[in-house]
Amino acid sequence: MQLHQFRHSAFCEKVRLVLAAKGLSYDVVEVMPGVGQLELFRLSGQRQVPVLVDGGEVVADSTAIALHLERLHPEPALLPQDPAQRARVLLLEDWADTALACRCRQALLQAATADSVLRAALLPEATPALLRQLVGSLPGGLMAGLGDAMEGLLGSRDQDLLQAQLEQLTVLVTAGPYLVGDQLSLADLAVAAQLSLLRFPAGSGAPLAGRGVSGIADNPLLEPLFSWRDHLVARLAPPAEAPAAG
Repeated sequence: MQLHQFRHSAFCEKVRLVLAAKGLSYDVVEVMPGVGQLELFRLSGQRQVPVLVDGGEVVADSTAIALHLERLHPEPALLPQDPAQRARVLLLEDWADTALACRCRQALLQAATADSVLRAALLPEATPALLRQLVGSLPGGLMAGLGDAMEGLLGSRDQDLLQAQLEQLTVLVTAGPYLVGDQLSLADLAVAAQLSLLRFPAGSGAPLAGRGVSGIADNPLLEPLFSWRDHLVARLAPPAEAPAAG
């Protein structure tokens, strides 16, 4: 299998977690924005990642990939057999992929306007060093203006909602190791993946590991939530990935 991805995409992280939970090995193809997305379009008919090439099948979209892998590799199951629990898992996954994903992404973009190290580190790995340095050193006034523009996308109400929802998730994971039932599910993986945008896990490497959105990543009330995410990822112990291609 080949996973075409952006390393720091939460949806690609979700697919990596699904592959790890299933114990499946795969090669990684890091897609370069622009030219790489044109190549991806020729392969899959769309420019968005993630895309999984599994033999003769090309599957786009993180949920479609997860369901594809669940069908072909049913053990361990990530969707409960019980209809009510299965419905809860799918509803939580959809919420994580939509409302939570939107607010997490916007919060990260706002944080990057004020953090030059974060801005540079989020660029694709193939970005030339000179361009990476230029992005990191953009004038503070310019980035502040960009931050004001994005403030309109993630207003105070959305910030309050994100904080409240993260606190509610913290209550859920404090009550038990899984969001639904007594075993790992797609809901856990979808939520954990989006949390990677708010505080990057150890696997993100330097300088991103542990870095994130100020006021959230360092909020002591949310520490149990990020600890839950970290323990979940550590338990999966994914197989070693092949070196990035292309």
